[in-house]
Amino acid sequence: MKFTTLKISFTLMLIGISISQPAYSQNPISKTSKLSQEVPKLRQQGQSGLEVFLKSHVNELNSPQIRAALDELCQQRDCYASKLYWYTNLEQAKSAAKASGKPILSLRLLGNLNTDLSCANSRFFRVALYPNTEISKKLREDFILHWQSVRPVPKVTIDFGDGRKLERTITGNSIHYILDSSGRPIDAIPGLYSPKAFLSQLQQAEVAAKEISKRNGLEREAFLRQYHRDRLNVIQTQWTADLSRLGIQSPPRMVESPNSSSETPNATVAGSLAVAKMRVESPMLNTIQPGNAGNQNTPSEITDQGTWNRIAQLHSADAKLDGNSIALIRAKKNQSTKNPEENFTRLIRNFEAAMALDTVRNEYMLHRQIHQWFVQGNQTTNVEALNERVYAELFLTPSSDPWLGLAPNDIYSAIDNEGIRK
Repeated sequence: MKFTTLKISFTLMLIGISISQPAYSQNPISKTSKLSQEVPKLRQQGQSGLEVFLKSHVNELNSPQIRAALDELCQQRDCYASKLYWYTNLEQAKSAAKASGKPILSLRLLGNLNTDLSCANSRFFRVALYPNTEISKKLREDFILHWQSVRPVPKVTIDFGDGRKLERTITGNSIHYILDSSGRPIDAIPGLYSPKAFLSQLQQAEVAAKEISKRNGLEREAFLRQYHRDRLNVIQTQWTADLSRLGIQSPPRMVESPNSSSETPNATVAGSLAVAKMRVESPMLNTIQPGNAGNQNTPSEITDQGTWNRIAQLHSADAKLDGNSIALIRAKKNQSTKNPEENFTRLIRNFEAAMALDTVRNEYMLHRQIHQWFVQGNQTTNVEALNERVYAELFLTPSSDPWLGLAPNDIYSAIDNEGIRK
């Protein structure tokens, strides 16, 4: 009889403990419902709402439900790693910028920043730049963040017929614009930069934004043009210094802007402009467009491609990933291979090398051209017009081509209507 009494008491004690826990934590559906009500309210509060959410769920950030809710609140995939709040409405971003006195960092990309399969460079931003401790702090404290999709990102799925599928995006590039509180462009950071170089670009642009905020009208335009003249001089000085360090007495010519060709560019040419994304996409692009696989005479090349590799090596230290980025990459990486740690180390090393190469090419070719446009006052007062030109002439994916160079007219596929389905 005593044994029975003890058993009943113990059971009641367990019930009491169970009841004392939050009800929604016991019911996934209830928890999801609670989050669905919480997130919209906090999103209206901007970065401060994000901070409230993070404090409320500080011990739950490993939960898939919490991470999904966080991505919805931030409007960025893997927000748990970066903890950055993004506006998706430019007018709201401008209002926040005016209220805070901060410039706007406006990302333009293919696809959406809050989905897994956005364009390759935007995915690299999410793992190499936004989670970086210094960059995340800089963005959170000194900028209003905004992103806007230029167009959907092309995707391809390869079905191996045994249950396995491989999903990838094809072509596309991304760019960060620094805007004043009225949404007018101050500068732009085209493509992928290494963490240290990206942070330096942010710091320079922030200083320019503060100076521009003190000026209006012609004085503002004069200051902006001089700023970009100075940046051009810095690029030329750095270019010369890099070549001098390599012992090159007769430097290879710096490439003209990639719009020198009158023909509509194809996806292979456009893809070659971004090294890191090219390594992901080129195997599929070469399969889709085999006639272009061997074309090395792209307008993005300087005389000696080997020189780019050597210049990139001079800046390899700037491309080192910090611990937060490496942890995120590890969490996202499929490790179902032999010697996973050895493979992971090689993967990080290769990615850092690709970032270093992307950085010097983007700075010396694409950013240089953007600086020239600002000096000339050529379609740089409106971010939409500037972005249209960037995608057409620098990224070689003009809005006039609905197929983004993936359906060239001079290659026969032996498929009805060349495989085009509408």
